[in-house]
Amino acid sequence: MINFKEIKENRLSETFKKKGYVIIKLDDIEPLEYLRNSIIKNISKICKISHPEKNEEEYFLNNFHKNIKPIKLNEYRLKIINSINRDNNFKKNYFLSSKNVLYDLVGNELSMQTRINLSIQTPGDRTSLLPLHSDIWSGDSPFEVVAWIPLVNCYDTKAMYILPPKYYKKVEKNFSKFSGNSSEEFYKKIKKNIEWIKINFGEILVFNQGLPHGNIVNKELETRWSMNCRFKSIFSPYGDKKIGEFFEPITLRVASEIGINYNLPKIK
Repeated sequence: MINFKEIKENRLSETFKKKGYVIIKLDDIEPLEYLRNSIIKNISKICKISHPEKNEEEYFLNNFHKNIKPIKLNEYRLKIINSINRDNNFKKNYFLSSKNVLYDLVGNELSMQTRINLSIQTPGDRTSLLPLHSDIWSGDSPFEVVAWIPLVNCYDTKAMYILPPKYYKKVEKNFSKFSGNSSEEFYKKIKKNIEWIKINFGEILVFNQGLPHGNIVNKELETRWSMNCRFKSIFSPYGDKKIGEFFEPITLRVASEIGINYNLPKIK
């Protein structure tokens, strides 16, 4: 196959294939600041918590668990999710924060997941766990990637884990040994090979959602705040989640638009 990609694109692609993810530090964090400030405004309004002073945003989010009743956590999360997904500027800034790396890895004619997800994982909470899984096993297309954005610094059990490609290949070859197990048993069998993601606010994680990944109980002393959204090439195959239902085109180019709407002239 002919490859006309630039050196930077090739390096990024090779890293993505080898590690199953890339972490990009953003030069311009204005879009991220919009996302974080919007989340904080919603927290203050929905949870009735005083808005933090400037430069206290990270402390406010990290210590969120000290200001709420655990039983209300999922209710708050759903209300915040509904609010941010009604804000088209939120979606636009989410895309803008990830745009460059998505263009390099996926292409510049993109479909975006219609709803952005928010994860709030307070210390010791067992109700917000995402057990080991691969999105493709549950019907997602292998042509998708996930843009995962932290609102606070994430590390160790405050972050997520992923099984690197070289170990997944071994699982894939002997999948019958794993497929009958529960997610917890599956996790125990691959635990020694998983990689914990360390990522700070101001950075973007894009990962291969076909690789097994998940999280465990947050054993750190801070609350984790992260968002995730899937992106794919508009014209690549879709899984169970279709365009117009789960995905919407966001960067359709004019040549494609003309081509889609073109009709051959009729001869009478």
